[in-house]
Order: sequence, then C-alpha cells, then structure tokens
Amino acid sequence: MNNKYIVMGVSGSGKSRVGSLLAEHLQVPFFDGDDFHPPENVEKMRQGIPLNDEDRHGWLQTLNQLIINEDNLVLACSSLKPQYREQLCHNNDAQLIYLKGDIETIWSRHSSRKGHYFNGREMLENQFQQLVEPLPGEALEIGIDQPVEQVIDEILNALEIRSAADN
Repeated sequence: MNNKYIVMGVSGSGKSRVGSLLAEHLQVPFFDGDDFHPPENVEKMRQGIPLNDEDRHGWLQTLNQLIINEDNLVLACSSLKPQYREQLCHNNDAQLIYLKGDIETIWSRHSSRKGHYFNGREMLENQFQQLVEPLPGEALEIGIDQPVEQVIDEILNALEIRSAADN
C-alpha cells in the first residue's frame, strides 16, 4: 500500500515540522515543497512579493512528478487553492492533511523565525486571502492550536480510522 501525504496550510502553520515528524513516524521520505521552488520564485518571496498562479505552475508540476515517482512520502506544500491541490494530486493517491490556524497564531510563529525567505506579514495576509480551505472529506483537518506532539497524534489517529474504514 502506498503512503503518500501532503501536509498543507499557509506559511508558518507547521507544515515542515509536522511533515518531517510524520514521515519519521511512518518511516517514509520527507520532502519540503519549498526546496523545489525555482530561484526566481525564492527571489520574489525574499523581496516580499507574493507568488501568483503562473509562478506556481511549474513548481506544482515538479511536485506532482515527485509524488508520482515516490512509492511513499510526506510532502509539505501550502496547496492554498483547489486548482493547486488538483495539480498536486493528479494521477496519484496522495492524502491531504490541512493544518488549520488563525493569522495571529501563525504570525507569532513567523515573527520568531530566523533566516527564512518568506518575508513579511503582508505575504502571510496574502496567503490567507488566497487560501480556499479544503471541502469536508477533501483533507484531514487538524487544528494547530496545540503542541506539535498532539498534532501528530491526531493525524495518526485520523489516518488509522480512515485506513480501517477503507478496508
């Protein structure tokens, strides 16, 4: 059975940390979608310029191919819009895990980050404006207003329940 998971949410929601811990627990490879941005996207974000759909298109194609090529993985990727999620999940059976939080909680996390290219509250506000939350049943929805260990436990419990329901 393939274990393919996309941990999604706005920047600062904990995708990389939760994703890497989940991958470790499931003993599958972890990939951070941010590592696959072309240099021009990184430079735009470094300058505080939000990415548009055109900027994301090739990046999402690269991530989709990664998901298809890997038997098992956890991928951290914002996946803000339905069309991004469709592009990521095209021709694969990846399960979305949505890390949900409010802007103040996430901004407080951003404020304590050092050396990350994602730059400024305006960019975070832009992500919240672009975010179209997954529909019920489209993703596991996990609140991030709890310690990361509880987030992981909640995900694992939900995946166990879903796996039992699928059998």
